[in-house]
Amino acid sequence: MGDDLLGHIVAQSNLYAHQHCAAKPDSYLARQQWTPLDVPEFLKFWALTMLMGIIKKPSIRSYWSSSPICSTPIYPQSMSRRRYENILRFMHFSDNSLCPPREHPHFDRLYKIRPLITHFAARFAEAYTPGRNICVDESLMKYKGRLGFKQYIPSKRSRYGVKVYKLCDSESGYTQAFRVYEGKDSSLDPPGCPEHMGTSGKIVWDLLFPLMNKGYHLYVDNFYTSVPLFKLLYCFDTAACGTVRKNRVGFPAQLVRTRLKRGETSALRQEELLAVKYRDKKDVYLLSTIHTERSVEVSVRGRAERIRKPVCIKAYNRHMGGVDLADQLLQPYQIMRKS
Repeated sequence: MGDDLLGHIVAQSNLYAHQHCAAKPDSYLARQQWTPLDVPEFLKFWALTMLMGIIKKPSIRSYWSSSPICSTPIYPQSMSRRRYENILRFMHFSDNSLCPPREHPHFDRLYKIRPLITHFAARFAEAYTPGRNICVDESLMKYKGRLGFKQYIPSKRSRYGVKVYKLCDSESGYTQAFRVYEGKDSSLDPPGCPEHMGTSGKIVWDLLFPLMNKGYHLYVDNFYTSVPLFKLLYCFDTAACGTVRKNRVGFPAQLVRTRLKRGETSALRQEELLAVKYRDKKDVYLLSTIHTERSVEVSVRGRAERIRKPVCIKAYNRHMGGVDLADQLLQPYQIMRKS
């Protein structure tokens, strides 16, 4: 976090504490008399919070235990438990009094954390240059509380939570760009994106825009893949590859009707766009502006035999997992707790 964001958080936290005490002067927290927070103390608080992602304990109270078996001296040496909990209680990122009402045209569901989102989105983009292969997919931040745009995705480990669209480096899992899903009725109108792209195409455009015209190879799943999107990206020196739904507009019906035995491939090409049908346990459909029709031999997991598979499918399986890798790397350091 930069000095500007730290100063902003400290100022907003102090403001929120004063607003609360003024509104509820008889409350327990008001009677405690809030001691103004400063940047050095907030950094200490933040370090203790991050450390909780490494040192796992059942409750916040446990970190201040005086038991010789369970004690963690750095916590009571840094600040009292009551002070830590008070900072946690009043930590704030935006002025509530300036939040537009729900009926306002500029109402923002993420207003309270918008400064964090804006700051980290900019820092993520400038801190690292991803390799040639990148991918877009959705991630789920675990959350079971009340929230208007909470999602249920049974295929994800957390299942319930806040959906985040991510653009990640395929090899390292580094999150280059992200966008929080705010509900079906939230508007998405990224600059320069044609209106006919639809929601999934606009998500890709929004995340990918700073990396266009740089020769990247993008991998996406069948929620995002479409003929118009891949052709548009190709015009901006960005090739793409992804599984596709067989009923997508523009996908060749001739290929869908082709009957294949397991291990067989059929492909059609129109200029830069390759459409592939491959029969594995079931039919797999794929579009690519990266690959040729070539097939390669691959090993079958758990068996000695080798089969031929289109090179585009092999590449997709290798490079599509960047977002899952990012989630996997973050999982051991979770600091979320029930409040």
